[in-house]
Amino acid sequence: MSPRRPDADVPPSLLLVDKPAGMTSHDVVARARRVLSVRKVGHAGTLDPMATGLLVLGVGAATRLLGHLSGSDKTYDATIRLGQTTVTDDREGEVTATTSAAGLTEDAVRAALAGQVGPLQQVPSSVSAVKVDGRRSYDRVRAGEEFELAARSVTVHRIDVHRIHRPSADLVDIDVTVACTTGTYVRAIARDVGAALGVGGHLTALRRTCSGHFSTRDARPVEEVAGALAGSGAGPGVLSLTAAARTVFPVRELTAEEAVALGHGQRVPATGVAGLHAAVGPGDRLVALVEDAGPVARVAVGFPAG
Repeated sequence: MSPRRPDADVPPSLLLVDKPAGMTSHDVVARARRVLSVRKVGHAGTLDPMATGLLVLGVGAATRLLGHLSGSDKTYDATIRLGQTTVTDDREGEVTATTSAAGLTEDAVRAALAGQVGPLQQVPSSVSAVKVDGRRSYDRVRAGEEFELAARSVTVHRIDVHRIHRPSADLVDIDVTVACTTGTYVRAIARDVGAALGVGGHLTALRRTCSGHFSTRDARPVEEVAGALAGSGAGPGVLSLTAAARTVFPVRELTAEEAVALGHGQRVPATGVAGLHAAVGPGDRLVALVEDAGPVARVAVGFPAG
């Protein structure tokens, strides 16, 4: 590993990473830190080890954006297998029950999936990244511990069924796309659909394809995007701090005087529209995220020059 260098030597950026199976989100962050030789790297929205797909990383001052990205809606491609229940609600867990799904009709399968659309009180899968007493739920499951997770409010916007097929006489596989609010567990959908049909269910594949404004179309392996940032400072999957803010938030263009005022924590005239805005000054520099407070806009998150 090359000598650690000041974080200021690396342009603050978002990295759109296509996470492979078998890595935790922390593993991806650690790998980016090694490639960049900097410390300040974080992620917006955990992906469990089995899952693949989009993981958004922030580098340097761009980590200040991550808290405003993690609550975005998500989209997943998944394969649900009916006829088997596993301890982890996915293919990596031990099979705990097998019940033939040979008698299931496509109409019954689609109806059960439709029952998982809309506002739900969902108990997360035990293999999720939810923390229980300070430890990830999936770590506790794989250590053989027993515990219960509380239900949480989530919304599934839609479940698109692409294919229903039978890998064997007693099993049914369903390829789906799930669009949902953050905090929704697709493993739990598989589990609950299987329970509703009386045959059990689990996931055999899970891939996050979209998170808010970002998608896997623009994502690359972590070594590639981190290497591009460390080298030229640009490349596929790399968004500069200002470009990232422009993508996510409505933009408030600042005069030179307003940019100086916000840089000193002062207030400027209100934008007139509720919500956070990216306040961009001359030279396309992100000065702050601002929000209205009556007749003025105040700094919610500042990005000092340099």
